[in-house]
Amino acid sequence: MQKILIANRGEIALRIMKTIRKMGIKTVAVYSEADRNSPHVRYADEAVLLGNAPSSESYLVMEKVIAAAKQTGAEGIHPGYGFLSENADFAQMVTDSGITFIGPLPHAIRVMGNKLAAKEAVKSYDIPMVPGIDEAITDQELAKKIAGEIGFPILIKAAAGGGGKGMRVVHNMSELPEQMDRAIGEAIAAFGDGAVFIEKYVGSPRHIEIQVLADTHGNVVHLFERECSVQRRHQKVVEEAPSSVLTPALRTEMGEAAVRVAKACDYVGAGTVEFLLDENKNFYFLEMNTRLQVEHPVTELITGLDLVEQQIKIARGEVLEFTQADLTINGHAVEVRVYAEDPLDNFMPSIGTLSTYKTPTGIGVRVDDGFEEGMTVPMFYDPMISKLITYGKTREEAIRLMIDAISDYRVEGVATTLSFGKFVCEHEAFTSGNFDTHFVQRHYSPAALKSKYAVEEEIAALVGLQLYLEHNQEVKLPKATPKDWKQNRS
Repeated sequence: MQKILIANRGEIALRIMKTIRKMGIKTVAVYSEADRNSPHVRYADEAVLLGNAPSSESYLVMEKVIAAAKQTGAEGIHPGYGFLSENADFAQMVTDSGITFIGPLPHAIRVMGNKLAAKEAVKSYDIPMVPGIDEAITDQELAKKIAGEIGFPILIKAAAGGGGKGMRVVHNMSELPEQMDRAIGEAIAAFGDGAVFIEKYVGSPRHIEIQVLADTHGNVVHLFERECSVQRRHQKVVEEAPSSVLTPALRTEMGEAAVRVAKACDYVGAGTVEFLLDENKNFYFLEMNTRLQVEHPVTELITGLDLVEQQIKIARGEVLEFTQADLTINGHAVEVRVYAEDPLDNFMPSIGTLSTYKTPTGIGVRVDDGFEEGMTVPMFYDPMISKLITYGKTREEAIRLMIDAISDYRVEGVATTLSFGKFVCEHEAFTSGNFDTHFVQRHYSPAALKSKYAVEEEIAALVGLQLYLEHNQEVKLPKATPKDWKQNRS
């Protein structure tokens, strides 16, 4: 491939382009009217306008993306994450057009895109599963029967999607009818499919995911784990690698299970197998994401591998240059997602112009972003401004670097989640490693964040007062006068 089109925008488009350029390959950007002056558009060798600002008129229009690739002579399309990255129909259209889709085969996307189909695909590969039913239902009486068999609490989940939509925790039988109706309604609204399934609710889980790479020659390896348990509204906000709770034996066991999941669907490319880990260190298959993950930089930092480069090499038919035995974990990495959201107002989106935008720098600090000072955060897309990543020899060093980097990050014009990220990294539950997916629910509130601000402001005020008092308590001496009195005569 001599030219690749990146079917995405913002920070991930720019991040992918940097690797492509490093490999000596030309890049093509696509953009909407809202992104006409975005950094990823200027960075690319060529750029094609897709349409108006709404993604339904630009980034999600498959025919326009493929037409842009043909128009510019791009031989490959990298979808990034989000938008069309997990759309099996798009992957098939790209392939049918004679263009290389830099991702898995349509079959794998389709199978792993439906949670029930995914469970069916891996059930014969000795993958631990959460107890429950592995078929879609809408019948409340059947749901009551299943709930009675596996015991409460249970989790109702939409079969066709994720991101917390169509998901309800039910604690007893009386709650079930209402919660099931809500789950079905949300599933229909979000995915056009009201089918749900039921499984046992794991009360205090850790969210552990394993990065895998698979080439077209049958080689599959895992790149160890990422800890993604700090979430708000079922969306990850702080990630790290490796996890502080996995033993070497458990890491190996989960890694091997992830490899088997990839083999179950003939996976090709970079993918992520997600697991729940309970308080007794039992792990259960959750789902597989058939694309590059937002949090992939932490894996890159602890392994020394460029995952985008690996994706492109695999898409070109190359054999993996390493085996599982060649891979080791070096150091520790932490990522904080920086959203244009107000953590003091239930993480509501904050749209505006970045009147000040200064990113932190230094050894062990990485910022993946797609914004510059003076740009407006548009209302049409995900409000993530950047990913702030730090790397150290130890977990403690990486966390310390993150706290300092957040303090050095200057953003004015919109509210951001930087203060929330600092709250997490300074909290005893996080620093001790004693946390799970309920971290936000148990430890965070706007009042707690305000209280922390108040303490910091009080300390700053006391320091300022101390400096003022020390200055005023200094002995004040008159200015020295010349010894020769004759020089002072008028």
